[in-house]
Amino acid sequence: MRTSNRLPTSLLPTAFSKLEEARRGSAEFLDLTVSNPTRCGFDFGKDEWRQFLASDEVLVYEADPCGSLSARKAIAAHHGHGVLPEDILLTASTSEAYSWLFKLLCDPGDQVLVPSPSYPLFEHLASLEGLGTVKVSAYFHERWCLDVPALEAACGPNTRAILIVNPNNPSGQFVSISEWRDLTMLCAKRDLALMVDEVFADFPLEKASDPMRTAVSDPDPPCPVFVLSGLSKVALMPQVKLGWILLRGKARAYLEPLAFLADQYLSVSASAQAVAAPALSAAPGRRERVLERAVENLRCLDESLKEHRHLSRLPVDGGWSVILRRPALHGADDQTCAHRLLEEASVLVHPGSFFDLPTEGYLVLSLLTPLENFREGLSRILPRLPVD
Repeated sequence: MRTSNRLPTSLLPTAFSKLEEARRGSAEFLDLTVSNPTRCGFDFGKDEWRQFLASDEVLVYEADPCGSLSARKAIAAHHGHGVLPEDILLTASTSEAYSWLFKLLCDPGDQVLVPSPSYPLFEHLASLEGLGTVKVSAYFHERWCLDVPALEAACGPNTRAILIVNPNNPSGQFVSISEWRDLTMLCAKRDLALMVDEVFADFPLEKASDPMRTAVSDPDPPCPVFVLSGLSKVALMPQVKLGWILLRGKARAYLEPLAFLADQYLSVSASAQAVAAPALSAAPGRRERVLERAVENLRCLDESLKEHRHLSRLPVDGGWSVILRRPALHGADDQTCAHRLLEEASVLVHPGSFFDLPTEGYLVLSLLTPLENFREGLSRILPRLPVD
């Protein structure tokens, strides 16, 4: 059976994924990559969830392509910075938001630029729309820095947009204010849109230098800015499936065609829209508990690293991940290292190559991992990471 060339050439499981599946069945298995808050031991309360769904709005269907006004008001209040409900359009997820923006801004064969390291999702989402992605590596100078001249050099006649995650996943670093200025000026100069994924923006961890905490704080950028977020991270509710696109500056001119696109799908359920306001009201307390765990896990990692001086971790401005730096020995690439840790210690970690980190010597751990699992996992993997 023939499939379109928008799909990967092979969907067969890799040797690593086969080993992961086998190890998951053992009692010793520990997952230090888990990022699903409903599977991380947080007790947010079933009664609270039932209360969210008790609204009469759940029983009424209003076919508004932008989404219910009550949900958009709650989202606008969450973001602040003068955001209005009419600046927001609801989607079923941030992935769907990307899909609609790609349809809105690009034709098949066009390209979007994606700074790396980054989460390995955007290439697939773009390909499913018939688009190409161009990865542009950031450079490391005490932090991962956007290489704006490299982004400009990568622009071609079919480049339509630049996509960034703020703070980045997995590096956890916010775009700096100076990077934001240079990036938006580049987009204005090249007539590009800027997509900013801010699902982790409400999880600041360590003190950042010159951080652009949110693109929403810039009320009038020189280029169209589309900010993406959703309840999955903001309210720790991935099961609700509610995301949104926030239009900033010149992006507001795209609301009508974007609403036309949304009207063809009407994919956001009444229940998800009804949940938005009470979920966002409860969200600060939920996020506080997640941040407490992330800080505890960072403290645990720092204490553990004192006994392994050949290892270190990178700074984490925000988000749910931390990058562990190890000696990059000949023949010990990140994928091989992660495979060996899974095979020998029954501990799953992400190799840095999973996120397109530009060099070897990195492993990525989730800070959502329950503390006892995190501590036990570190005790197994750190002694197995070789010295230079």
